[in-house]
Amino acid sequence: MSNEKLEQDYQESLQYLVNLTTFGMNFGLERIQELLKRLGNPEKALRVVHVGGTNGKGSTTVMIARILREAGYRVGVFTSPHLHDYRERMTINGQMIPKERVIDEIARVRPHLEDMVAEGFEHPTEFEVNTALVFLYFKEENVDFALIEVGLGGAIDSTNVVSPLISVITNVAMDHMDYLGSDVVSIARVKAGIIKPHSSVVTASDNPDVIQVLREQAKAMGVPLWLVGEDVRWESKWSGELEQEFDLVGLHSTYLKLRTHLIGFHQLRNAATAVTVCEILRSEYGANISREAIYAGLREVEWPGRLELISLKPKVLLDGAHNVDGAQALAQAIPLYTRDRLILCLGMLADKEREKVVNMLVPMADEIIITRPNSPRAGDWRALGSLAEQHGRPVKCIEDPKEAVIFALGRLGENDMLCVTGSIYMLADARQALLDKLKH
Repeated sequence: MSNEKLEQDYQESLQYLVNLTTFGMNFGLERIQELLKRLGNPEKALRVVHVGGTNGKGSTTVMIARILREAGYRVGVFTSPHLHDYRERMTINGQMIPKERVIDEIARVRPHLEDMVAEGFEHPTEFEVNTALVFLYFKEENVDFALIEVGLGGAIDSTNVVSPLISVITNVAMDHMDYLGSDVVSIARVKAGIIKPHSSVVTASDNPDVIQVLREQAKAMGVPLWLVGEDVRWESKWSGELEQEFDLVGLHSTYLKLRTHLIGFHQLRNAATAVTVCEILRSEYGANISREAIYAGLREVEWPGRLELISLKPKVLLDGAHNVDGAQALAQAIPLYTRDRLILCLGMLADKEREKVVNMLVPMADEIIITRPNSPRAGDWRALGSLAEQHGRPVKCIEDPKEAVIFALGRLGENDMLCVTGSIYMLADARQALLDKLKH
């Protein structure tokens, strides 16, 4: 197949997938279960670590994956959303699914979707089809482990058809209240839906009400629950702008002077969670994971768009802090970076607790630029500017994220810093524009 034909077929397949977003958010597991049954239930062949939670799911997932990779395993990773390329959502040992496979898998799944609709089933959503494709791909590629990140919530998320070895709930905070519930206990109940029989559960939540909900669910399923922060402890040794070092007392071993390039105190909690998962895989499931693999995995892991410093002079920091907990983690990390002035470029979806985020981040900045995430859920994006102005800082609204960050770059002196944050949808556009501009 010529490159041109491949690209054309790939774009058509992708468009078909993306067009399924017209089926919206439609919760429940009937459609995905029916689709997987027609595909021969590929998810049943996988050894799964299922990662849920409000913040830190992605970071924790890629840390576990990198450690397993360093231990010599073939590791499939499913995360969402993507930054620049849809195929980032499905990787094996860090390599995105080839375009040919996307074309092939969609061609195979499509007749099943048409049959389902003809037989009176609701049409599966884009995320459900994506999930089914991933399970099919990982099964056919014989991955040793599949790391599956929950899309939204837990109990009725389409990934929740797996029988995991380990369920991870990083934490529970206020997010997607319109779907998951208006208080942290209701949200915790939804997220606890990924706890299944014949597995282990790991959480890094430090909220007693959340822990109580998870304890009850673990007990009902007859499975052990490990608490990162109680059963496992860590201590930060130092943190710089490009890496940090910490000590960790795990379930079975002590690790001194672990290092990671993922910055922010919250990443130490994620790293402790990842190591705990790997220790359980070793002790309960016979995985051959050496201490060296744990050190190397944490040292080598990369996760773009999460406290990512893409330029040093001037400093340009990117972070997908899209809710209050994320903004708090960012606010804690900003003082680590030396600078004269700070320019903040912010774009958030309308369904987030925007006022709290503004109150946390805007007072740290000298100048604010508000932009619009590329999403139908952006709503009245300029309202964010009015909230920011209440803090008495100069505020400018520029709708296009690419234009917004290039304008911001032009306002920086060489000892200043630009922090671009908010929705991942905005960050993707901004990141590409900045990388292109900084190259020249």
